[in-house]
Amino acid sequence: MDLRALAERRDLNSGFGDSLARAFEIVFTPFVFGVFGWWIDGRTGTRPLFALGLGILVMVVTLWKLSRGYMTRMDAETDKVLGGEEGRDEPKRWV
Repeated sequence: MDLRALAERRDLNSGFGDSLARAFEIVFTPFVFGVFGWWIDGRTGTRPLFALGLGILVMVVTLWKLSRGYMTRMDAETDKVLGGEEGRDEPKRWV
């Protein structure tokens, strides 16, 4: 195999690993906070207020964080392809 094929294979495998980590983060983090909220609900008698509130809040924050990272990576790739800021037709997003 030549070096280019090895680099492409490495990038592909890295992408699979990153995707698995992000999927785990999207599912596991809100679940943990939902369980913690369920525990708080049990102690205060407000079932399922805290469980739903914490679970939904953490889901929104997690998705926002992942989308912000995605936009940052895409802006960096665009800058790399277009050769910097002077090649852009639109202003940089600040998500």
